[in-house]
Amino acid sequence: MAHDDESSPGRVFSLFEANQLIPQLQSHLTTVQQRKTTLLRTREEVQKASANALLGGGTAVGKHYVMSLQDINSSLHAIHELGVVVKDVDLGLCDFPHVRDGRVVYLCWRLGEKEIRWWHEVTTGYKDRCPLEDPA
Repeated sequence: MAHDDESSPGRVFSLFEANQLIPQLQSHLTTVQQRKTTLLRTREEVQKASANALLGGGTAVGKHYVMSLQDINSSLHAIHELGVVVKDVDLGLCDFPHVRDGRVVYLCWRLGEKEIRWWHEVTTGYKDRCPLEDPA
């Protein structure tokens, strides 16, 4: 895997390279989903504390809220640095730019899938993905 173009927006992946990143992506996306759940659970409490801030109010969950935001940001940044495009956090949906038949398409992977088995055109999305075995 080339290292000098990892932050370049023009990075493309072979199927092998993309599949090698799945363990990292699983870890990052699981963290994002777990922290998002924490945010949703604590949001109401944080909003109440924020509204009462002038009265000296605070909340013990504020720290968890801020840490969750930081973890989400770090995980999404790490995925972006790999050159992978996150399409949907809730689905754990990622696209990898890939050259197929001389043009750039997206290899498409969803959290929970063991390996990449799908692709779609850059102008389409998840619902239009095609099996990799089929001719383009």
